[in-house]
Amino acid sequence: MATLEIKDLHVSVETEDGPKEILKGVTLTLKDGETHAIMGPNGSGKSTLAYSIAGHPRYEITAGTVTLDGEDVLEMTVDERARAGLFLAMQYPVEVPGVSVANFLRTAKTAIDGEAPKLRTWVKDVNAAMEQMDLDATFSQRSVNEGFSGGEKKRHEMAQLDLLDPKVAVLDETDSGLDIDALKVVSDGVNRFRAREAKSVLLITHYTRILRYIQPDQVHVFVNGRVAESGGPELAEELEANGYERFLAASV
Repeated sequence: MATLEIKDLHVSVETEDGPKEILKGVTLTLKDGETHAIMGPNGSGKSTLAYSIAGHPRYEITAGTVTLDGEDVLEMTVDERARAGLFLAMQYPVEVPGVSVANFLRTAKTAIDGEAPKLRTWVKDVNAAMEQMDLDATFSQRSVNEGFSGGEKKRHEMAQLDLLDPKVAVLDETDSGLDIDALKVVSDGVNRFRAREAKSVLLITHYTRILRYIQPDQVHVFVNGRVAESGGPELAEELEANGYERFLAASV
């Protein structure tokens, strides 16, 4: 059974001039254990897809379906989607002043599992996740994302991914703003998650550099709110060499 199935998805946002359609019929299937990369120019709808799957209230689903293991995702509340196994790593993680990383992670884990993790085991798990992401043990006492560097925010999200252990990780430009060292650490975190049984990743990115570390099974090119073309890793290599010109010309 497919893990995540998106069929003919249409999504609009409200603007000063009225509703504007962003996604114009997106169809793709992410099976158990697969990693798919979504690439495309600015404004093509990549992030809109991520936030629509996660349930962001700004985005109105006007047509189409999204199912996770056969269950209707669009009928779920945001917290129900998380409990069902969806995880979103945001392009711009928000600050949560006054809430420590440790409390945030334990609260999230409790909400997803339906019971609080045993404290002694949990502390060990958190420390191990932080160490793998090159984050100091004192990091867990800081307020969530407050004063974090770009690299710290993204590494913190990968620690979340490790600890919350979803079925499907939707990663929205996780490589944005990372230097080469942070990119390697973050990519290692994604690959450790992928190595677990039946874990799937939808990786949204502008650039091919992260795909040197995270090998996708399929690559989808987004242009003007649609999937313009799908293929294997060689499609990313074409984009690296030639850019989006061919796809943009075809969409006019």
